[in-house]
Amino acid sequence: MDDKLKILLCEDDENLGMLLREYLQAKEYSATLCPDGEIGYKEFLKDKYDICVLDVMMPKKDGFTLAQEIRQANAEMPIIFLTAKTLKEDILEGFKIGADDYITKPFSMEELVFRIEAILRRVRGKKTKESTLYHIGRFSFDTQKQLLTLDNDPDKQTKLTTKENELLALLCAHANEILQRDFALKTIWIDDNYFNARSMDVYITKLRKHLKADDQIEIINIHGKGYKLIVPEEE
Repeated sequence: MDDKLKILLCEDDENLGMLLREYLQAKEYSATLCPDGEIGYKEFLKDKYDICVLDVMMPKKDGFTLAQEIRQANAEMPIIFLTAKTLKEDILEGFKIGADDYITKPFSMEELVFRIEAILRRVRGKKTKESTLYHIGRFSFDTQKQLLTLDNDPDKQTKLTTKENELLALLCAHANEILQRDFALKTIWIDDNYFNARSMDVYITKLRKHLKADDQIEIINIHGKGYKLIVPEEE
């Protein structure tokens, strides 16, 4: 059916890939299976997908490289990494690229579907909301378009990733107040585990870079509590 949600599934393990595709199809998803990163990128450009599920260790082009290319083509595309790697460095690398989630093998197919559905609920929720525009110092921030604009200049726009957009929106909603760390983790990442917490730290760093053009704006750490977005008070 044309209204099925479409998943780009890249997995070089043929047996696992086929099992995952069949399971996703049984759950009423449309899943395109690709055996390597090069084919995955070609398929991504050929069709419109709702989410990408990428194995990290693939021939010809690994999942990290593929994710970076996908992000360049569509900064909003949700991405989940599948990997046998459990090193913290590898997981943090995935989040730096902009992963929405990271699942280590072995995992249950039910867990994968749960995480896919959780991400897609957030994405669909954003699309159905009216555009929310925040003014933070010299910046305007459109949460619907995921655009951060400096001095109302179209040439000074930054297209935010899904996670950057969600986190900045939470910070703006609590401007000049403490955004509790646990609340942000459970709102955006669902789970407040170690890896998600480190991922949020990475995105806070990215947001600071995006906002550095205005020295009146600052995101500060509140030890043991969370973060605070400091913005000029409106007169």
